[in-house]
Amino acid sequence: MSDLHELTVAVDLRDELCAAELAELRWHLGTGPRPERLSIVTEFPVVVVDDAGLPVVEDDPHPLLAGHGAAARVGGALRSALAARTDPAGRGWSLTCRQEIHPDEFGQVGELLRWLAARAHRTHALADGAVGIGFLRFHEDEVPGVLRVENGQVGWPA
Repeated sequence: MSDLHELTVAVDLRDELCAAELAELRWHLGTGPRPERLSIVTEFPVVVVDDAGLPVVEDDPHPLLAGHGAAARVGGALRSALAARTDPAGRGWSLTCRQEIHPDEFGQVGELLRWLAARAHRTHALADGAVGIGFLRFHEDEVPGVLRVENGQVGWPA
């Protein structure tokens, strides 16, 4: 039994990202090298067994939305892209990604999604004040649920 979910993110970002933020975002999307300093998602704890056989927590930074190629369980291909945008609404960035994620990754991916939602273009604001950021679908389901960020919290669909 697999717990994989299809995560689809499609969001336009305002033109207020500094060079360091863009570099880190590109790293998370698998389109750029890892920056020396991380500021969007800063902790990547993982439990490992030390030489004495005891569990210890180590930091293991890794890009969160960098899958590319054939999906293992949800079908189709995994991709992420970030493109400069200039339109009547203004300058900014368009981000699209489709990834497979496990519920164990919801915490760290949620951190990144909250960061994105805080920088989303106003067109992503929903009537109730939440920010529509994408969709989540359990690999066996046919219909995805709306992925929203409200009051700094990700509303993971059931």
